[in-house]
Amino acid sequence: MTRGTNPAPTGEPHQETGPAVTVVIPTIGRPSLAATLAAVGSGPEVIVVDDRREADRDPLPVPGHVRVLRSGGRGPAAARNAGWRAATTPWVVFLDDDVVPGPGWVRALTDDLARLPENVGGSQGRLEVPLPAGRRPTDAERNTAGLAGADWITADMAYRRTALEATGGFDERFPGAYREDADLALRVEQAGFALVKGERLTRHPVRDDGFWSSVRFQRGNASDALMRHVHGRDWRAAIGGHPGRLRRHALTTGMGLLALTLAATGGCRRRPAAVAGLAWLGLTAEFAWARIAPGPRTPGEIARMAATSVVIPPVACAHRIRGEVKVRTGKTGRRS
Repeated sequence: MTRGTNPAPTGEPHQETGPAVTVVIPTIGRPSLAATLAAVGSGPEVIVVDDRREADRDPLPVPGHVRVLRSGGRGPAAARNAGWRAATTPWVVFLDDDVVPGPGWVRALTDDLARLPENVGGSQGRLEVPLPAGRRPTDAERNTAGLAGADWITADMAYRRTALEATGGFDERFPGAYREDADLALRVEQAGFALVKGERLTRHPVRDDGFWSSVRFQRGNASDALMRHVHGRDWRAAIGGHPGRLRRHALTTGMGLLALTLAATGGCRRRPAAVAGLAWLGLTAEFAWARIAPGPRTPGEIARMAATSVVIPPVACAHRIRGEVKVRTGKTGRRS
């Protein structure tokens, strides 16, 4: 795949004019949208796509220059498709509704795009995740911080319209904000376009999604099944990802189920049940410690990691099985 960074500045004076750009922001009505819009300002065309399900919801509180579309709660992929298809500019930049573009972002975006050759289909902004000072980050904070090193995520990702048209845009079979951006990037590259990193800076604050947020995030395992179906066994390497823990989660879940099954039958199977139970306990403790050790180790964080580390392995496996069944039975629907 062809990847790189924007060419170095030529030393020429800054041009106030550049490629026409539309900013597309899908939202479910988070309060953080106001900060995102304020940081973008009134310079470029801005389209906010309201992806709330209820059609009778109150209108979004947005500035007068912002155009609002509705996508009916079909997910961020469908919302972004509605946004870029309504735009008429040669470039479309996608922002999430919980990021804050840095000072001078519009000017930096113009600089990032102005010098790109026609074969470049996309430009990603630099992402910064501010972490609390004076203590080690929590598990949730570390997960968010990982976005700073991720490739081609739509927290701040500009695409040339011709690249979007060539690929059909985002695959709407991806239901949530997970893997749909990596899938598009792979298809853009397969269509012959290069992707580059720009110099503009966007900040992604860490938000508190609740005690069980890491369990809810396991729904992404269903999207991993779709990625394997679309892009083959080596899709993780293609996006620069890590192997993940699904196999270990499957082993942990298997040991737990085996222990329960053997214990329920009683009799001479009590000893094998105890062995399987100890194996489950050891695997679960290893997983919990891997999440606790790099963190602040406060009582609340330890309790959260202990509880969620018990629940995550079977939930992750259940979502992956659900995804595999949908892919193999064709129930994921059409791409878009």
